[in-house]
Amino acid sequence: MRTWIQHGTVITPGQTIVDSVVIIEGGRVSAIEPRSQLTMVPTATEIIDANGLLVMPGLIDIHVHGGAGSDTMDATPNALEEMSTFFLQHGVTSFLPTTASQSIAAITRAVENAAQNLARCTGAHPLGIHLEGPYLSAAYRGAHPLEWLHNPEPAEYHRWLECGVVRLMVLAPELPGSLELIREGVSQGVHFSAGHTQASPLQIQAAADAGLTLSTHTFNGMAGLHHRDLGTVGALLADDRIFCEIIADGTHVHPAVLKMLLKIKGLERTILVSDAIRAAGMTDGEYDLVGQSISVRDGVARTSAGGLAGSTLSLNVAVSNIQKYTGIPLNQAVQMATLTPAAALGLVGIKGEICPGADADILIADTELNVKGVLIGGKIVYKSDDY
Repeated sequence: MRTWIQHGTVITPGQTIVDSVVIIEGGRVSAIEPRSQLTMVPTATEIIDANGLLVMPGLIDIHVHGGAGSDTMDATPNALEEMSTFFLQHGVTSFLPTTASQSIAAITRAVENAAQNLARCTGAHPLGIHLEGPYLSAAYRGAHPLEWLHNPEPAEYHRWLECGVVRLMVLAPELPGSLELIREGVSQGVHFSAGHTQASPLQIQAAADAGLTLSTHTFNGMAGLHHRDLGTVGALLADDRIFCEIIADGTHVHPAVLKMLLKIKGLERTILVSDAIRAAGMTDGEYDLVGQSISVRDGVARTSAGGLAGSTLSLNVAVSNIQKYTGIPLNQAVQMATLTPAAALGLVGIKGEICPGADADILIADTELNVKGVLIGGKIVYKSDDY
């Protein structure tokens, strides 16, 4: 089956292509051709009229705990399906359901649930699971309950790795046993991120040498930068091997700091994430986060002590925000939620681009990034009521 998406503006990292046709065959993009050069529609071709809308790669959220009332730690097939469906409505075609620090039994249930049910999700496609905790710094734990935090234990993480679905792990590199975990996980295709950490520059360098390549919600949950002390944040910014996640909701990080991060890391190393919790898409109120009550007021989630607890952000809004906060063009903003996270996971040429050979995971949206239609593998899986 062949599909044409026509009469839209194609947004790909690096360029904006007007009045072209995205041609899809066998679930992958086969070509982008000028509409004027295509005089005849082949038989057995499905036509999707983008009708002046934007056509861009589906968004990739590598750090998202939940949404629409469900959370990865619920450890049920229904929770993953609800999340998958909700994210799709906000333009996300691939994501990493993300855990939080809780008992080893609870984390294991979440990992095993993912191993059994990720492939069954009918909305956005899970690329694996993202483990955030329990190997985190008590001093920079944020909303992670103190009682569950401890040093890496091989007997614990071996069981998780053996499930075969762990794609990304967050840890504090300064904890004893972290480097051994990084080396072992990297050998099995797992990516590692520094987060909730007070690691010294030397400890960050050692972790990166061992294979760590990401920074979790950069600036939040880590020791800061002083002009006579590079600190954790400075070490992560200074290392060109590190991709930096950022939450562009205007609350977690000041807009001027977002602009600074882009100047330092560039589009190729800056990743937009939502870090959304189950309250995303819901009204203000009280919500559970790994057994503790989280209060959401004006869309901002906080613990009882007043600290930030994830977000209610959706990734399409994050893309719109980064444009507003920094003044960059749309195709550059889109790159940070598509090609750059794909690169961080080793998926260049497969996800995050509209180019020949890439999976036809495509978002159709208006100029405000309101989602009108979504394709996964070349098939329409979501249409808004007004499209």
